[in-house]
Amino acid sequence: MQAMVEKLRLDKWLWAARFYKTRSLATGAVSGGKVHLNQQRAKPSKEVHVGDTLTIRISHVEKTVVINSLSAQRRSYAEASLLYEETPESVLKREQLAEQRKQGIVAQSNARPNKKDRRLIRQFTRITPEEDT
Repeated sequence: MQAMVEKLRLDKWLWAARFYKTRSLATGAVSGGKVHLNQQRAKPSKEVHVGDTLTIRISHVEKTVVINSLSAQRRSYAEASLLYEETPESVLKREQLAEQRKQGIVAQSNARPNKKDRRLIRQFTRITPEEDT
């Protein structure tokens, strides 16, 4: 790996650590609130240091990692995985959620019910479609 740097932009570190494919995707994620630095929202230009804690949410997966080292260059996955360490609590939580998804237990969303959901609601409450109008 290259010589270590003392400070680095958050979006550049996320890109170098291979959490995002491009820096613009990393910048968008940080700006959109998907990445928290030390339990607080941060801007993409925020400087990260060794020992900082990041909470990264990518689709339905949330990881909490501690920064071990900084690198301004994007390297192989093996080298990039040395830049951080995922906390044991985060690993356990991810495994539990993966097991729930595998079993078909899905979290309820706040979306409106679709046609199938409405039919199931009617069936549950025993309202016939004629009475529903």
